[in-house]
Amino acid sequence: MASTKDYLEYVLEQLGELSDVSYRAMMGEYILYYQGKVIGGIYDNRFLVKQTKSAKEMMPDAPLELPYEGAKEMLLIEDIEDREFLGKLFDKMVGELPAPKKRK
Repeated sequence: MASTKDYLEYVLEQLGELSDVSYRAMMGEYILYYQGKVIGGIYDNRFLVKQTKSAKEMMPDAPLELPYEGAKEMLLIEDIEDREFLGKLFDKMVGELPAPKKRK
């Protein structure tokens, strides 16, 4: 099942206080970027983020879910409406994520 544009817009609205959040549609799902780094995505209308040290510390009980078959497990964001928490989470995570690879 593909994610809906409405759900993407809802998540982006919750992240509205953060600058430099963007997305890219990919095979019916959406990859989320923060400050140019892949931070997570919308998969089957679920908001998932990468498993970084700070994300695991801030969400120790978050369920691990597969975004799609063959992928690494990601953390499910269950309280999407806590904008303050999302801002802190993204700000802590971004320093732990690799820089995007340069395209040739």
